[in-house]
Amino acid sequence: MSRIARVVYTARTATAGGRENGASRSSDGLLDIWLSVPGSARIGTNPEQLLAAGWSASFASAIASVAHERKIALPAGVSIEAEVNLNYGESGHFLSVQLSIAVPGLERDLVQILVGQAHEICPYSKATRGNIEVRTGIV
Repeated sequence: MSRIARVVYTARTATAGGRENGASRSSDGLLDIWLSVPGSARIGTNPEQLLAAGWSASFASAIASVAHERKIALPAGVSIEAEVNLNYGESGHFLSVQLSIAVPGLERDLVQILVGQAHEICPYSKATRGNIEVRTGIV
């Protein structure tokens, strides 16, 4: 575990209820959502969608950071499709993730290098390393 030199940002949310009929709101009010079970008729998102959105955004920033460090100009149109699977097995529920990365205009080998380095520095990737199966792919 890394020692904290300084806190850059703190996100605060309050959630009432769970995925079945909950609601979550950020302290600044910019996030105000209903929660629901995947496939239910209730309007709302679920924790897996929230994780997919956060992880894909963070991973895109990590790619940009690695490219900047290597003095590589990223073309427009970088996109990440994140699939967060809620699985069930012998030990109960668990997650797995697939990140599909598109960087149009760069050679596949270079994109693979950027993705590998981004996976090393992305905070979401670090937080889950060794805990869940994560696959990355170039599209």
